Amino acid sequence: MCLKSKLKQYATLFLSTFQLSAFTFGGGFVIIPLIRKKFVEQLGWIGEEEMLDLAAIAQSSPGAIAVNISILVGYRVAGIPGALLTVVGTVTPPLIIISVISLFYAAFRDNVFVNMAMCGMLAGVAAVILDVVLRLAKDIFRQKRVLPVLILAGAFVANRFLNVNIIVIILVCATFGVLDLMRRQRSAKGAA
Repeated sequence: MCLKSKLKQYATLFLSTFQLSAFTFGGGFVIIPLIRKKFVEQLGWIGEEEMLDLAAIAQSSPGAIAVNISILVGYRVAGIPGALLTVVGTVTPPLIIISVISLFYAAFRDNVFVNMAMCGMLAGVAAVILDVVLRLAKDIFRQKRVLPVLILAGAFVANRFLNVNIIVIILVCATFGVLDLMRRQRSAKGAA
């Protein structure tokens, strides 16, 4: 790749994550469908399956999911420079916004209009999170395999009704995923 196209790619990575981060309110999960739309649908730099894998890794890793997914996408597209650009692009807007808000916190805290706007934003965030969950679940059901559906249902029950620690759920799901992958690879080798 020539220097000019690499610089253009770097600029697109930085500006895309900066813009998404600047206009994404309500938590880390909100940014996943937006990053998916930008890098899978619009730019075509990442495949649908790979995006799901990156989202799962980002969610399972410590730290803010928005930063994690940006690092993974940046690294996947342009290596370490891409990861550095996307992390700077992702953290800069909240850093600026939170810094300004902290200066005026007392005035914001008691403002009725700000409180109403926050309530409205919460409803919108809930809708976006529901959309992410439905898309991810749809992709799992589309595979037409029993184990991923059982893992999905088991993780939901363990979290919602049994109050199992999320780290335990992630580790158990990862173990089942690795074992299933190993089983499928052995089956493919046996068939070949």
